[in-house]
Amino acid sequence: MSQNPSIPSETAPGHGHFLDSMQLPSGVTRFWLVRHAIVEAAARMRVYGAMDVELCSESLALQVPYYAALGRRLPSGARWVVSPLKRAQDTARAIFAAGYGTRDLTIEPRFTEQSMGEWHNLPHHELPLRLRQTAHNFWSLSASEQPPGGESMLDVCARVGHALDEQADQNEGRDTVVVSHGGAIRAAISHALNVHPDTALRFSIQNLSLSILERIGGVWRVVTVNELPASLVAD
Repeated sequence: MSQNPSIPSETAPGHGHFLDSMQLPSGVTRFWLVRHAIVEAAARMRVYGAMDVELCSESLALQVPYYAALGRRLPSGARWVVSPLKRAQDTARAIFAAGYGTRDLTIEPRFTEQSMGEWHNLPHHELPLRLRQTAHNFWSLSASEQPPGGESMLDVCARVGHALDEQADQNEGRDTVVVSHGGAIRAAISHALNVHPDTALRFSIQNLSLSILERIGGVWRVVTVNELPASLVAD
């Protein structure tokens, strides 16, 4: 605990930026990463990667309390950044409509999902026949596998990491909400932890989950991963 009550313990000299209170301190460069909502059933039958597919309309209607819970969890004064894919932008607008209020959206192409190139739109059962490497246990392919005309997860980690560092430099001390994708959020975690993408792919990133990253003194840390809005909805 800080000896001076006027200095929050998280910022007290020599404290190590520990998070002692229930609230995250203000004035920290912080990214709130939200995975988009679930997509329509037909799209889920195929490898959609960086394709533009629609959200599931039935889930959109049923999950309004989850969007409202996310809105209450997210900082009201944050910048909002989305991938160029419609499902990310529609998820952001659903959060706005559920009570958060409308905000401007900045499109950042580097936060898009992994491009599967020529493997886009394949039925899932056909994908293993195309792989040249053993698939990751928790992803459709290994981190170093590059689909023809697409990206490897190593590529995704490089572009997401560059985007995070650049936006952190340009928005020091501010909150930024990023509505993105499962692969891109895992890439962000890989960058923050400085671990190989194959390791970061072991994290589960579910639809509508929240992960929080901070950069303090030029160093990234992870506050939370895959926090689900269902846990925030009152019984």
